Amino acid sequence: MRLSAGIVAGASVIHALWITSICLQGLLGLVLLTKKSWERFPLFTSYALFNLLEMIAGYVARTNPTIYFRLYWCGEAISILLGLAVVYEIFRTIFVQHPALRRLALFLFALAILGLLIVGGMVIWAKNPGDSKSMTSAILVIAEATRILEVGLLMFLFIFSSAFGLHWRQSTFGIAMGLGIFTAVELLSVTMQSEWGTASVAVFNLIRMLAFNISLLVWIAYIFLPERVAESDLPQRAQLEQWNQAVMELIRQ
Repeated sequence: MRLSAGIVAGASVIHALWITSICLQGLLGLVLLTKKSWERFPLFTSYALFNLLEMIAGYVARTNPTIYFRLYWCGEAISILLGLAVVYEIFRTIFVQHPALRRLALFLFALAILGLLIVGGMVIWAKNPGDSKSMTSAILVIAEATRILEVGLLMFLFIFSSAFGLHWRQSTFGIAMGLGIFTAVELLSVTMQSEWGTASVAVFNLIRMLAFNISLLVWIAYIFLPERVAESDLPQRAQLEQWNQAVMELIRQ
């Protein structure tokens, strides 16, 4: 009896978080559109709007397990790639005045995406290509690899934030911080879920939704509030320019 009551209570909490997430994503979409943030952050805007549509579609299809399963995993695969694209956009924004560093970032991210697709394809090929479990396994492998990459890149970004001229009052910092919160929890969730199996799905879904809602609040606050950057917070352009020149020399060779 207590177990049944706990399951019902857990389902109610997840449902409430689901509705809250849809509302927060709708608010984020409204803020992005009214602030015309797509002009500065087109990939992040695409990521946010896609997540909103995916969440609504999943909520509508929640009573049909077959349709929900397909929508969830297709949406998860696209969202993973869009999340990686947002990380690239963060670096591209930082290196906007340094074309060599921007080209290097694009090249490295293209290699990363190619590598992730190859790994996923190998997982599918090693099993039965027509089996839905093979597709699920491939997406989980890609998800874990992508989250490791994203967390590593974002940690690198925060460690060298002073050198990159990134300050906590900038919108770019807020996007990176929100994504960092979610990807770190997502990485933990994907890793532990693969270790503990389906029994842990409900628990980690609850943790993931909490983390994502926190990230949404961070994004809404940073996009909505006016950006303030003091003169002392401007990038250390001399150091970045040295890196840019070094990369240009390597490209020319």
